[in-house]
Amino acid sequence: MAATWLPDLFATVFIPVAAAASVLFGLWLWYRVSLIKVRGGASSGNSNGREYLLEEEQRGEAEIEEKVADLQVAITEGATSFLFTEYKYISFFMAAFSVFIFVLLSSQDGFKTKWHRDESGVLRAPAIYNGAFSTIAFLIGAATSIVSGYLGMSIATYANARTALEARKGMASAFMAAFRSGAVMGFLLAGNALLVLFLLVLVYRKVFGEDWEGLYEAITGYGLGGSSIALFGRVGGGIYTKAADVGADLVGKVEKDIPEDDPRNPAVIADNVGDNVGDIAGMGADLFGSLAESTCAALVVSSVSALGTHHLWVAMSFPLLITASGIVVSMATTLLATDFRPARVVSEIESTLKHQLIVSTVIMTPIAYLLSITALPAEFTGLFHDEPERAVKNWYLFFCVAAGLWGGLVIGVTTEYYTSNRYSPVQDVADSCKTGAATDIIFGLALGYKSAILPCITIAVTIFVSFSLAHMYGIACAALGMLATLATCLAIDAYGPICDNAGGIAEMAAMGEDIRERTDALDAAGNTTAAIGKGFAIGSAALVSLALFGAYITRAGISLADSSILDPEVFSGLLVGAMLPYWFSALTMKSVGKAALAMVEEVRHQFNTIPGLMEGTARPDYRRCVEISTAASLTEMIPPGALVMLTPIVVGVLFGVRCLAGVLAGALVSGVQMAVSMSNTGGAWDNAKKYIEAGASEHARELGGKGSDAHKAAVIGDTVGDPLKDTSGPSLNILIKLMAVESLVFAPFFLAHTADGLLFRFFK
Repeated sequence: MAATWLPDLFATVFIPVAAAASVLFGLWLWYRVSLIKVRGGASSGNSNGREYLLEEEQRGEAEIEEKVADLQVAITEGATSFLFTEYKYISFFMAAFSVFIFVLLSSQDGFKTKWHRDESGVLRAPAIYNGAFSTIAFLIGAATSIVSGYLGMSIATYANARTALEARKGMASAFMAAFRSGAVMGFLLAGNALLVLFLLVLVYRKVFGEDWEGLYEAITGYGLGGSSIALFGRVGGGIYTKAADVGADLVGKVEKDIPEDDPRNPAVIADNVGDNVGDIAGMGADLFGSLAESTCAALVVSSVSALGTHHLWVAMSFPLLITASGIVVSMATTLLATDFRPARVVSEIESTLKHQLIVSTVIMTPIAYLLSITALPAEFTGLFHDEPERAVKNWYLFFCVAAGLWGGLVIGVTTEYYTSNRYSPVQDVADSCKTGAATDIIFGLALGYKSAILPCITIAVTIFVSFSLAHMYGIACAALGMLATLATCLAIDAYGPICDNAGGIAEMAAMGEDIRERTDALDAAGNTTAAIGKGFAIGSAALVSLALFGAYITRAGISLADSSILDPEVFSGLLVGAMLPYWFSALTMKSVGKAALAMVEEVRHQFNTIPGLMEGTARPDYRRCVEISTAASLTEMIPPGALVMLTPIVVGVLFGVRCLAGVLAGALVSGVQMAVSMSNTGGAWDNAKKYIEAGASEHARELGGKGSDAHKAAVIGDTVGDPLKDTSGPSLNILIKLMAVESLVFAPFFLAHTADGLLFRFFK
């Protein structure tokens, strides 16, 4: 089973080269976007003093571009200010939690520094090494997640004005600007995540030597750091964007009957800022965490198998090779949408984006087979802990990766069907608006519940196939398969908020109805692609969480017999874990409601107290609404964040490792279904509203268009759905991932000191 030097060299060279190529490809796309010139924005750092309401015919092209550039500056300043403020608070958490990690993990053997040999004769690092290097990995993972989120926000705010300006040339130009910009985020994030993790593994090999089990345990801190930032980014950004969005819609569209993104509405700048900090930076951090955690789970599980004990470097690098190959595939498919076959008319937008997923999945499938038969030994053992001598053939792992790869495509296509207004489910929701908001909400909830059926079945089949073939390592590889084309998935996800912002800028700069119609068409497709991205995030989160759960079971010394649901400790944990997503969602929904209430009051106050605001002769105070969203999101993200971060520690210390296993399983089962239904319900309500507004079919025109009673009902449904699809729903997949990876990181401490639970000891 000894690996030759040639495959080892290939893995050592190919992985960082693919990661670096990803970064360079992203920068090249950024350069192509930068060729779209926006004049007049650099000299103006404040848009509050500008008049937005002049008609296009009264101004020249230069003045329109000047206004567009000023709006971009205002949005960029707001997004940057919020992220820096958020990251400042998060840095305090990172510092405190890193000390916590070091102390707990280093205390297993009393902070001893001597190396020792285990019963197999392998030289093991002392616990203080695990504590120190897990802490370093945590900080590096958190920093990489922050950088990834910030880069995504930067390109989004850089591209929104350019997409609006390109819409004047036609649909194809605007589509290419938006998709290239989204791809920048995808490739920068995927490349950075892979490169930093690979370099971290190389450095840790020098430190841990032959103790590969300790090495990959320490690496898990990288995933914990990434998901910790993702939690606060998703929750904080989600509260920010939905507070502004709900406030703007309820007062502007429902009460004042003015268009969406009308510059007279004081909350429009905050709304556009929120799209970037929530949907872009938050989603980027979320999927970065999924990639880091699934890789860490695969490495931990395989380190205790024959792959790790025989020190097979190229075989241990198999998870990283999957991601590296996926990056190369994504580069090829991206060029299809940006250069060879861009969408040129409205009807081609969704199909072009969907083809990105299909083509990348098809190309990646044979590559996964080649990787499995070349990187892995013909067969190896040690993956099935109840049958340690059971052999796993290398092509088994191909089926695991393929199951995740195609499972992700099924989830994406299913999500598109239930959230696109091209299909009957959303059209039925729109039709229900004829009888008011109540029936709209009833139909939307029913759609969301129904939409969870096929994704959950798909995840279940993927889990069964992968577990049967390669135990928990197979599930981790399935998660990596689902995330193999992460760059493509992020590109089509980031495309949506960029188009949304472009539409807002077109409205505020009074660029004309024809331009707004184009951006609305791009945005409607973007709502669907954003839902597809959320579907991928949720599906991969389920697989990642189960893989991490398996790694936790292994590291905490829990056998399959010990984790039976008939065990009262495990069953009690199951019930508590299944409750946690509801508790978490209650906190985040109420946070959005409280923040939106403050926003609604402020917007009403300005409409009532600023003379000439509705007539367009006075300007609103945009900055005040930005301040309300910022303050509310930073305050309200603490309780749900604390719930997620403290639960594994409290349960593990007080109730033991088996009860914690039940909590993780319960949260996974209920969280996935809630996340899918919430995200799809909100997406369906949003696109039902856009279906009525567009009036592109005879059925849509029968509903009355903008300003009709059906449209007002659809706006209310969309407003209810906003926190579901952009705050609570997407945050749930971080909940189940983060609790699992945190439990894995602290498993050595629990096993050493509180395996039976401090409270349970009194009852035994």
